[in-house]
Amino acid sequence: MNGVAVLVVEDEPMILLNLETGLEEAGFRVVGVTTAEAAIKAFDEVPFSSLLTDIRLGSGKNGWQLARHLRRVNPAISVVYISGDGAPQWSAEGVPDSIMISKPFVMAQVITALSTLLNQQHLTPSDGAA
Repeated sequence: MNGVAVLVVEDEPMILLNLETGLEEAGFRVVGVTTAEAAIKAFDEVPFSSLLTDIRLGSGKNGWQLARHLRRVNPAISVVYISGDGAPQWSAEGVPDSIMISKPFVMAQVITALSTLLNQQHLTPSDGAA
């Protein structure tokens, strides 16, 4: 994806490694962290276009809270949630115009979700979109 910067937040180290590897192979620039607090610190240092976050992140903020925090700072950031059990709460807890992917997932789902949101983000009336 032409080096688009993605912040990946996942508290399971093996899942995080798989996500980082798959996204880098797809052309994304990836920063992976295991907590919401580390994600906020990284976000303050790098202008990310997208957030890919698990819902349950151990102690501290969860993925819902993290996405709301980042959206307050950057209303245009694309958000994709991944969770083994958070899908039922997505409509109430998720930020608008986000995507929820249930675990287990395949990497193609994640890449497609991010690409879809990023493409929507870049459509403007001046691009010919209505």
